[in-house]
Amino acid sequence: MALASGGALAADATVNAAAGVFTLGQINVSAQAAGQPIGGSSLSGEEMRAFNKPTLDQAMDLIPGVVSSATGGQRNERLVYIRGFDRYHIPVMMDGVRIYLPADNRLDFGRFLTPDLSEIQVSKGYASVLDGPGAMGGAINLVTRKPTRDAEAELRTGLSFDNQGALAGYTTYGMAGTRQERFYLQASGTKTETTHSRLSESFKPVASENGGNRDNSQTADWSMNLKAGFTPNDTNEYSINFQKQSGKKSAPLNINDAVANQRYWSWPYWDLQSVYWLSNTRLGSASYAKTKLYYNTFQNGLYSFDDPALTRQATSRSFRSYYDDKAYGGSVELGTDLIPMNTLKGALHFRRDDHKEWQRLYPGNFLEPKQRDLEDTWSVALENSFHATEALDVVLGVSHDWRRLHEAQDWNGTATGAMIDYRRADSNATNGQGAVVYRFSQTGEAHASVSARSRFPSIFERFSTRFNGAASNPDLRPEKAINYEIGASERFGSTRIEGALFLSRLRDVIANAPIVVNGQSTTQSRNMASGLYRGFEVAATTGLTPTLDVGGNYTLTIRSLSDPSIPNMKAVGTPNHKLFLHADWRPTEQLSVAPSVEAASGRYSQSTAGTVFLGNGGYVLANLQASYDLTASAQLSAGVRNLFDANYSLADGFPEPGRTMFVTARYSF
Repeated sequence: MALASGGALAADATVNAAAGVFTLGQINVSAQAAGQPIGGSSLSGEEMRAFNKPTLDQAMDLIPGVVSSATGGQRNERLVYIRGFDRYHIPVMMDGVRIYLPADNRLDFGRFLTPDLSEIQVSKGYASVLDGPGAMGGAINLVTRKPTRDAEAELRTGLSFDNQGALAGYTTYGMAGTRQERFYLQASGTKTETTHSRLSESFKPVASENGGNRDNSQTADWSMNLKAGFTPNDTNEYSINFQKQSGKKSAPLNINDAVANQRYWSWPYWDLQSVYWLSNTRLGSASYAKTKLYYNTFQNGLYSFDDPALTRQATSRSFRSYYDDKAYGGSVELGTDLIPMNTLKGALHFRRDDHKEWQRLYPGNFLEPKQRDLEDTWSVALENSFHATEALDVVLGVSHDWRRLHEAQDWNGTATGAMIDYRRADSNATNGQGAVVYRFSQTGEAHASVSARSRFPSIFERFSTRFNGAASNPDLRPEKAINYEIGASERFGSTRIEGALFLSRLRDVIANAPIVVNGQSTTQSRNMASGLYRGFEVAATTGLTPTLDVGGNYTLTIRSLSDPSIPNMKAVGTPNHKLFLHADWRPTEQLSVAPSVEAASGRYSQSTAGTVFLGNGGYVLANLQASYDLTASAQLSAGVRNLFDANYSLADGFPEPGRTMFVTARYSF
């Protein structure tokens, strides 16, 4: 097993078909007919399984230029950063269909499960304008599986144990499908539950956490995917898909906050559902049309309690917050090679987001009326690839995005309050990009790109009062970034080396400005900050012997943000240095042993109140996994993460689990 740590694996159609990659769900962001995102990466389902990465945030740590993190605070959500850009700047898609939470887009990457994925496509800096708006710093596309044989099925099950050997959770995955000459069918599902995580034995107890099993660390998630496809010939494909995922979790406390300042939150449900249609139709010998249609829903409950046992709701600090969101839309992409040595593509995207929210407030048990936000987002894009020679492509792209706000409501107060209809304001942005890709050998490639992209602020950023601590700003403008990159890759025998230099300039970055309203001090979101992100990444894999492969990647990311109202502002969430090393030793045909090391330098996070920047130390984690093939269809694996039980954190006040052990079994036919 060799890790595809960069754009290292060719996404050849034959390879994809054999691996069960749902090619209809891939994003089209390459200058080559069948290739990787320009300067991007892909991670296969087999690689995620081999390193035991059951959730999206964990899997992304394998990729250079990408790092997982945590928000800290009472939400304590799992995050992913691409070259310093956070979840607001990197769209997440499932089979090319955008996953977007209309109110605040606070995606929790720990809720997305990986067993049902055939690959993850990651665009860094340069994300094609054809794939829709918002990709200011890159994009993530989760590509599901597709059956490849007349009849196939797979079953996986696994158990996890804490550093005392106690059962801490389980994961189960099942898939069954059929591929016939003119159609395919597939059903799959995943369920995972963590009863608790246990802190390192080096953790020192504090008032809010006595050590051992981490309080309020339980989570549960399940997902289901149904897929039906029609392939009338060798070039056309049509597919209808149903995706459902449901989760619930509690929120561990910040160990550095005083007991009186703790917030006791839980999410009894966090549910996403999507029905989507995908198609690819050849138009003559030189053109094609791709369509996407989708209907998505998101239901979310957030409960706040008075006590750490999460049983009492009697004071004003308690509430029950409900989201009920719906979205529908689609896109059409057309492409043609009618002109020799040239490929012209165009795309039109539309999405309508319908957000409803309300709260039950205490004391008094008052239930607010539902408040609604209704908004449309459009994007039109053109991309032209000039094939100057067989080895050289020049790609130019441009898009125009616009947003129309139809309704924005809020409730002012409790039972004596009134509905607020915010002043509406629309927005638009124009994006441009260009890239040169040169294939200097059969296995080597160099590229250079520049991409100017933007992203619209969310409903939360424009209108949320943040528990009466902020004023609305309907006129908030899009954030913007210009991303530059130079990179190359080459294979020498069994060795592959690749690297990239990158730089991003950010402007109109949204920050909280101190203002005075009616004689009272408050804050307001404004486009008043700027930023500079730069660094490089390098990755290599090699076969030292016929039975031993080694590899790794390193990323340097230096970020600076400037905000006139915050003299000592720090960029949070991303370490300057990130390293991943791995090996795959096969002493016998049946046995594989895979040690790995994950390391990162310190990073900044913010205090619960958001007023202080706090530094966290770096970490080095040793991991080990061994797999044994009982038969051609059955495999057993066992391993350990954080072998030496390191005590570390990704956000101040939120220590990560100590040593964790696991065993898994897999059977497929």
